[in-house]
Amino acid sequence: MRQYLVLLFVLFHSWAVAQRPSMEDNLFVLPDTVKPFTIENFYSLILQNHPIAKQSALLTDVAQQEIRMARGNFDPKLEAQLLTKNYNDQEYYSVLNGSLKFPTFFPIDPVIGMERNRGNYLNPERYIDNEFNYQQFYAGISIPLGRGLITDDRRAALRQADLFKELTEAEQVKLINKLLLEAAKEYWQWYNAYYNYRLLNQSVVIAEEIFRRVRINHQYGEASQIDTIQAKITWQQRIIEQQEAALDFQNTGVRLSTFLWDSLSNPLSLDMHWAPTRQPDPWMMTQGGLEELTNRAKINHPELLKLNIKLQQLEVERKLASEYLKPKLNLNYYLLNQPFNPDWNTSLQLNEDYKLGVDFSIPVFLRKERSKLAQTKLKVMNTQYDRSLTEREIINDLNSTYNQLINILSIVNQQREMITNYEQLLNAEMLNLQQGESDLFKINVQQEKLIQSQTKWLKLLSDFEKQKAYLYWAAGTRHLGRT
Repeated sequence: MRQYLVLLFVLFHSWAVAQRPSMEDNLFVLPDTVKPFTIENFYSLILQNHPIAKQSALLTDVAQQEIRMARGNFDPKLEAQLLTKNYNDQEYYSVLNGSLKFPTFFPIDPVIGMERNRGNYLNPERYIDNEFNYQQFYAGISIPLGRGLITDDRRAALRQADLFKELTEAEQVKLINKLLLEAAKEYWQWYNAYYNYRLLNQSVVIAEEIFRRVRINHQYGEASQIDTIQAKITWQQRIIEQQEAALDFQNTGVRLSTFLWDSLSNPLSLDMHWAPTRQPDPWMMTQGGLEELTNRAKINHPELLKLNIKLQQLEVERKLASEYLKPKLNLNYYLLNQPFNPDWNTSLQLNEDYKLGVDFSIPVFLRKERSKLAQTKLKVMNTQYDRSLTEREIINDLNSTYNQLINILSIVNQQREMITNYEQLLNAEMLNLQQGESDLFKINVQQEKLIQSQTKWLKLLSDFEKQKAYLYWAAGTRHLGRT
């Protein structure tokens, strides 16, 4: 019986050393048959190949096409019109008008053109004599002196397109960060499942060896039948726990595979030959680091950027709405046949051979225009309120997450101490067993508590990494601060 107690003491002592979660612990040393898969590798694959990442990249192309479409309002425009009438073998009139307009970003629209008008019943205002074959060249400009002088629809559309590009960049960061946050949660769940499986796998090996030794001792009369049953129950319990942990590791790997795609957009599977790598001791951000992160969030958070851009878009709308309160007053001036006159005189005479016109219009009550401006101002106020509320929520979320990180880190350290204390209790119980003052049941109780404590410690490490990823997501940090 004395040899049996000494044997149990040696076995349990070996088990305690193997289970100790210290820096030197071989729990985190991956076997040669297992390939490491780091969180950085995981993020890199997602950013390169995940469909949502590729979809977010398309937002840039969409924005570029919006800008291209807005710039189309400034494309030169070629126009032509031909009107003819023949009746009873007479040419009543033949009117041909062709022009090329050059819209510019400035409130000036140059135009050049040619008219050819002839016929027996031509409208007198269209009359052109035949000294230049009934043709007349013209070149001129149209200048808005009222509405459209400061801004107009086409300039506002271009500015809105530029702002839309900035908006899509913020939306792209938001989509990618959300994707990486969900991926990070699954990765750290997989991390916890793997190392918990390894931990329980070690406990099965120890429990099986104890059962084998106790059974042998029982055959030689050095252990009771009850001890044998107790050792077998413990071994069976460890097997069940190991099987559950293996299933959890397998399923978390399946869920993790949801985020894995190759360059051809084919889904990838993560088998059990891949494993997460050990992380260093939990990182902790100082209060100064939190303040710096908060200040960056106020500037670069995608939600705040989107609201800032929306305010800029509304400012463009407000300026355009204010412009419509002005009367429409356009000055049109065209030089006629200069310098292409019949005498081939190339000098320009602004006070000769010209056409001058003024267009004027204004709604009497301006109710539509004033209502549009008032609506835009209300939208600005509403967006400003949204921005203030969103900024406050972001800051509070950061502070709350930071507090949770501090709390988890404190619990992690306490859990480390608890593991050490449970090891001491187990060693003391084994010493009592050696002296005949304990039994296998008490040993199993202490062993169970130690395993539970170690399992909880692993889960806390996983929870800490999840919360850290959430902290950077809450701050709107691009790629969660990883890349």
